Amino acid sequence: MSPAEHNDTDNHLDENINSRFNNNNDEKLAAFNNDENLATLDISAADSIDDEILKTFYPREKLLKVMIATLENIDERINHGLTLPYFNDIDSEIWQEKTKALDIYITDTVEGQELNLEARGKDYATNILSYPSDLPAAIIGLMPTLPLGELVICHAVVVREATEQKKTVAQHISHLLIHGILHLLGFDHELGQAEQDEMESFEIAILAGLGLPNPYL
Repeated sequence: MSPAEHNDTDNHLDENINSRFNNNNDEKLAAFNNDENLATLDISAADSIDDEILKTFYPREKLLKVMIATLENIDERINHGLTLPYFNDIDSEIWQEKTKALDIYITDTVEGQELNLEARGKDYATNILSYPSDLPAAIIGLMPTLPLGELVICHAVVVREATEQKKTVAQHISHLLIHGILHLLGFDHELGQAEQDEMESFEIAILAGLGLPNPYL
């Protein structure tokens, strides 16, 4: 993809995401602008990931919008009876009222392979790894901010997959971020077909709300 093509697709992604929030009422928009009341996001990277990659592909504002859209969708599902596997012992009202915290770490294929081998016993770099916070409910109940955990993204794998799947890198990152957050909440597509269908339906709906296409077509 040429630099011009990359800029065009990223601008289109910005328009899709921004229009989703601009169509909400003033109260919700004001809440979003004060994003620390909704979610906190910390982004770090390995030394091998240069600043230009972070600036181009992982701007905090863009990723934060995807994070908030995911949490809003989950909140709505909780209101209709959804139970979060990793937070099922926390009262839903407590879950919804707390600010959610997420850490994202961007790395290269060397470290990505090491981490995947350590975490999953698979000797290759994968696109994203999820490390849930796994804190006891009693402790979370006392904390002003609810930690979701950490996502580790291997940038080179993401770029390769985006090319193979004929989608923009920005679209693929948005999808993987949603996918990773769902893992941090306890949803797991590897448990069976029903779990896979459920997780994919969540991802498709959240991406559609952001004006992004179904990644499974």
